[in-house]
Amino acid sequence: MNTDKKNITVAVGMSGGVDSSVAAALLVKEGYNVIGITMKTYDYMEVGGKPVSESNCCDMRAVIDARTVADKLGFPHYVINLREEFNDVVIQNFIDEYLSGRTPNPCIICNRKIKWGAMLEKAKELGAHFIATGHYARVRYDEQKQRYILSRGKYAEKDQSYALWAVKQEALSKTMFPLGELTKPDVRQLAEQYELVNARKQESFEICFIPDDNYVRFLNEQIPNLQGRVSNGNIVLDGKVVGKHNGYPFYTIGQRRNIGAHKQKMYVIAIDNKTNTIRIGQDAELHHGTLIADQVNWSGIVGLDKTLRVQAKVRYKDEGANALLSLEESGKIRVTFDQHKRAITPGQSVVIYDGDDVLCGGVIEQVLN
Repeated sequence: MNTDKKNITVAVGMSGGVDSSVAAALLVKEGYNVIGITMKTYDYMEVGGKPVSESNCCDMRAVIDARTVADKLGFPHYVINLREEFNDVVIQNFIDEYLSGRTPNPCIICNRKIKWGAMLEKAKELGAHFIATGHYARVRYDEQKQRYILSRGKYAEKDQSYALWAVKQEALSKTMFPLGELTKPDVRQLAEQYELVNARKQESFEICFIPDDNYVRFLNEQIPNLQGRVSNGNIVLDGKVVGKHNGYPFYTIGQRRNIGAHKQKMYVIAIDNKTNTIRIGQDAELHHGTLIADQVNWSGIVGLDKTLRVQAKVRYKDEGANALLSLEESGKIRVTFDQHKRAITPGQSVVIYDGDDVLCGGVIEQVLN
């Protein structure tokens, strides 16, 4: 065993899934002093909904699976209660964003303020020098830039750097991504090799605190009389009212459902929370060339003093597109795409890349032309 690594304590955020479990196993194999941490972030009685899969994080099964893996690999496991922080920061932001007519990405704020915020602080209290997760991403220190560089995971199909753009430099300096060079098949094979209890556990794709993947149900249960307050708003096409909708928070840009039947395919192209209006139009009206983003976090670079040629992603599954990045006087960023992008959505994130490296990211505030 590497005696130097034995003196380095790494706290692994364990969701009960195969990725974080294999991350922990790899660190144990490398000789680190490992501890496991599972976050308790919400109560099922409070969020409601029947889980649609066996792999929801933070439930009792997840805790049991994480502890079983920790026991097998021989390191201590802790459950930390972050329900209050998670509710105040993540769930309330999710609700507020929908009430503002935007479509939030709760994983972004959770990563920055809960996993690399509250959990990191708890890990330090337990004596950890680093935290590690099962994300498919990479981090390195660049001597020339004197910055920690967040990069795409080697396995493009599972790359999760998009969801990590908001993690600050100080937090990145305390971070390990053991799966950064691996593929998902590699991870499954290692889980079988280590005989981990969750080696074949299915993945979870829904928002963790909405286990039934029904955010309409969730919002209606969380906000008293929401349906009564927002139903029967106007659906507008070319300036004319053509129908009524169920309530603006229940729609997102690009949606086709629940907007009525029309002579040709129509989509939600704009949401106005102040007037409770949904504007619809044809697919061509979903394509735009420029966006403005705020809440910017500079990752791979300190800032911007000139226009840069970059690649930009506007959603997790987006392949990315060539664009020009420039800085507004307000400190916000402007992204101008070479070719128009479809369904750029306020509230979602834009992440800026130079090759595999994340330069910066921000929350989409405004969509232009």
